[in-house]
Amino acid sequence: MAAPIAHIMGAPIAHIVGARPNFMKAAPVIRALEDREVAQRVIHTGQHYDATMSDIFFRDLGLPEPDLNLGVGSGSHATQTAALLVALEKAFERERPALVVVYGDVNSTIAAALVAAKLVLPVAHVEAGLRSFDPTMPEEINRRLTDALSELLFVTSPEGIAHLAREGADAASIHFVGNPMIDTLMANLDRFDADAARERLGLETEYAVGTLHRPGNVDSPEAAQRIVSAMVGLSERIQLVIPLHPRGGGQLAAAGLRAGDRLRIVDPMGYIEFLSLVRGARLVVTDSGGIQEETTALGVPCLTVRPNTERPITISHGTNRLVEPEGVLPAAEKVLAGGAAVAGEREGPPLWDGRAGERIADVIEAWLNA
Repeated sequence: MAAPIAHIMGAPIAHIVGARPNFMKAAPVIRALEDREVAQRVIHTGQHYDATMSDIFFRDLGLPEPDLNLGVGSGSHATQTAALLVALEKAFERERPALVVVYGDVNSTIAAALVAAKLVLPVAHVEAGLRSFDPTMPEEINRRLTDALSELLFVTSPEGIAHLAREGADAASIHFVGNPMIDTLMANLDRFDADAARERLGLETEYAVGTLHRPGNVDSPEAAQRIVSAMVGLSERIQLVIPLHPRGGGQLAAAGLRAGDRLRIVDPMGYIEFLSLVRGARLVVTDSGGIQEETTALGVPCLTVRPNTERPITISHGTNRLVEPEGVLPAAEKVLAGGAAVAGEREGPPLWDGRAGERIADVIEAWLNA
């Protein structure tokens, strides 16, 4: 059995990334620590493993190639998480990191936190404290357990502080730092060319964007049928383009999702290409967490097809609205009739100022020195 390997002087920090939402959150933290000359390693679990879901994001964001790629791949939650546990244990025993930094709420996140805890390695969780209070969401389970195992809790919005306090987190471990995903968006804002994205896809001047992959929306034939009906109905009102996530694509196709001139289905996109498309959209229909934040920052109306959100600040301070599938078209009609995006009338979320990565690096550096 390996000896505990926590708090090793001079050892590198290990950043664990595995799926595309992780990359935008990790990039500003990695850069800020690099500026402070902190030794660090990037471990890519390979949870998203093809070029469109992973490699292109490293290129788009100017991230260094991962120091280690575990190549775990896809599978059921149990199969994937088990493979992650085995691969990460070997990696941590070999790399002997001083701190394991995990991001978001994917399976790679909870697997890394659990392995680190078993090896008595300290964990830092970027995007701690988010809660949907929906136990049927795998992400909700992942984020709650990760927070319970973390020594440093980096919170992106104020309500996260209250959630963690109610769950008994030590106040000294909670750090309200802002949203590193918005750091990445702001750093690349000049690269988001909406006109070029629209022209490349041959879209009309006004169009909507859809992204759908949550189990509750695509895993059952009944749920998929509701989503498809909503998307077809919306496409009859405004041209709709859907970059189709591999997860759920087959179920949506079986429910009748068909490409046409009004409903365009395209492959998953890289970060710059996708955000360029979103920037020029009249509205976005999604069930993604991160896109709720990105549309808020860009001032693009967003309809989130879910009964809840772990990011309520995108509703109170942003452009986001929760809708059932049957509510997509009526809500879209209101957006299309309303003209300007709601975000222009509101103050943006606190500390979404492009400096979250620096704040996180400041805390980590102080923690290492202590």
